[in-house]
Amino acid sequence: MTVKQYPFYFKTTVVLFGLILLTYILFTLQSILVPFAFALVIAILLNPICNLLMRIKLPKAVAILTSILIAYIIVGGIVFFLSMQMLHFGDTFPALQVKFAHIFHDLQLWLQNSFHISINKQNELINEALNNSKALLGATLGTALNTLSVLFLIPVYIFMFLFYKTLLLNFLFEVFAEENSQHVRVILNQTKTAIQSYMVGLLLEAFIVAILNSVGLLILGVNYAILIGVMGAILNMLPYIGGIIAIAIPLLIATVTKDGYSTQIGIVISFMIVQFIDNNILVPRIVSSKVQINALVSILVVLLGGALWGVSGMFLSIPFVAILKIIFDRIDDLKPWAKLLGDIVPTRHKGEIWRKRKRETLTDQIAS
Repeated sequence: MTVKQYPFYFKTTVVLFGLILLTYILFTLQSILVPFAFALVIAILLNPICNLLMRIKLPKAVAILTSILIAYIIVGGIVFFLSMQMLHFGDTFPALQVKFAHIFHDLQLWLQNSFHISINKQNELINEALNNSKALLGATLGTALNTLSVLFLIPVYIFMFLFYKTLLLNFLFEVFAEENSQHVRVILNQTKTAIQSYMVGLLLEAFIVAILNSVGLLILGVNYAILIGVMGAILNMLPYIGGIIAIAIPLLIATVTKDGYSTQIGIVISFMIVQFIDNNILVPRIVSSKVQINALVSILVVLLGGALWGVSGMFLSIPFVAILKIIFDRIDDLKPWAKLLGDIVPTRHKGEIWRKRKRETLTDQIAS
C-alpha cells in the first residue's frame, strides 16, 4: 500500500496547530493538571518506601498512607523551621522598615541630583507601577489560595496512583502492541529511575547548599543567616534562575542592616563560591546523570513552564522534559529531538561530514 506524502508546509501547520491546542489545554486546565503532575512525581518518589513497607507485611493501603505520612512529616518539619525563623524576622521588621525608608530617601535624593528626576516625579512613577501591579498581585494571591486548596488534593492523587499502580501499568502495556512491550518496559523503568534519582539528588543538593549558604552568611555576620540560607537553597532548586533570585535577598538584608558595602561584596563572593561548588561538584556527582538536558533547553523550558504554570511549572519542567527525552530516545523518528534536548555536544556538524563524504566519493570516482 502506498503511503501518501503530505507537503512540508501542511505537516508544519498541523504540528503548530497541535502545539497551540496542547498549550491552550495545559493553561486552561492548570488547576487540575498541576496537582496531578506533582502527585505523579511524588508518587514515583515514594514508591520505593511503599514497596519496602509492603515487604514487611504491611497492608497495601496502610503502607501507602504511612509513606504519605512520612513525606508530610518531613515537609512539615521544614515548614515549621522556616516559620520559627520568620517569627524572629517579624520581631525586628519595624526597625528594618525605618532603616529601609532612610535608604530609599537617600536613593531618591541621588536620583534627583544625578538624573534631575524630581522626588514628586519619582513618586508618580512608583504609584503608577503599583497601580499596574494590582492585577498581578491579585493573580498571585489567587494562585496562593489555589495552591493551598491543591495541597488537599495532592495526597489523594498520590494514594490513588500508588494504590492503582498495577492497573495503570497494565493499561500502558495493553495500549501498545505486544511486540512493543519491551520498549514500554524500558521506557517505564528509565522514567522511574530518572525521576527518583533526580528528585533525591535535588533534595540532597538543596540540603548541602543550605548549609553552605548559612555558614557563609554567618561568617559575614548577616542577620537571619539561616533563614536566608535555606530560602536560597530552595530557590536554587529552580535551574539557572533561582540562584540569581536567591542572591538578591541577602544583598537587600545586608543593605538595610549594615553600613558600607563590604558585607555585600562578601555575600557576592560567598554565593559565587557556593555556586561554583554546586555547579562543578554537587550537580555532576549528586544530581542524577539520567537527566541529561543541556543548559539552553533547561533555561527555555523553565521559562516556558513559569509562563504556563507559574512557579509550579518551573519545578516540574525539567523532570517532564527528561521523560520526553527518554521516550524520544526509544523512537527512531524522534531521535533527532532527543539529541537536541541532550547535553552531548558534537564536535562537527552533519553538513561537514556529508561534504567530506561527497568529496571522498568524487575523488574515488575520478581515480577509478
